[in-house]
Amino acid sequence: MNPLSVQLYSLRDQMDDPRAVLTKLADIGYGAVEPYSPTTDPKGFRAIADELGLAVSSTHAPVLGEKRDEVLDAMATIGTDTVIVPATARERWTDREGVEGVAAELNETAKHVAARGMRIGYHNHWWELENVVDGRPALEVFADALDPELILEVDIYWAAVGGVDVPELLARLGDRVRLLHVKDGPATKGDPMTAVGQGVVPIAASLAANKTVEWHVVELDECATDMVQALADSYTFLTTGGIR
Repeated sequence: MNPLSVQLYSLRDQMDDPRAVLTKLADIGYGAVEPYSPTTDPKGFRAIADELGLAVSSTHAPVLGEKRDEVLDAMATIGTDTVIVPATARERWTDREGVEGVAAELNETAKHVAARGMRIGYHNHWWELENVVDGRPALEVFADALDPELILEVDIYWAAVGGVDVPELLARLGDRVRLLHVKDGPATKGDPMTAVGQGVVPIAASLAANKTVEWHVVELDECATDMVQALADSYTFLTTGGIR
């Protein structure tokens, strides 16, 4: 199993000092990070990560647009081969035409990404699960329309907010899922999240549901408590008691 990773968006308010942020995460015990702005000083970021012994599991980035090649260049520098599309507009997920249109964009971009020896994936929010297309969650219709080399980073919290049984979803999606965003909280829209293990999301069952997952990436979009402490508590929960 790869080391636990952290989506750096969790600490976005502190990222004006990336060394301090990455040092805090390494001190907690995290072994990897997932940036959200790879084109911001990629050489400097790579130097700090290497110094602290942190891997780069993946990165979120606007790879579908005109910044594609800049993103891919930055990925090569920071040391990851996986780029994740963080979101697309909600209105595109209400019918088959919209969902298949998103898939077509990713399939086309994947050709350019693969030519660089890299891969592309998609990260969900609640609307890809809440919206139903032909009797199925839109995310599953989307997965069927993707070319084989594309992957998913399933956000288990937003999937729960979207109203699905998360372990069952992960089992159905099979080897398409290679990363999980691990987060917890009340699973209601608009409310702050909690440290992993302190909410209602079935964490242990979700992590056990799909054996093809390569990376568990902790992300807390917002918390009512101190974010660094919440990430530390999440690490402790996940690394004790046989959770992962």
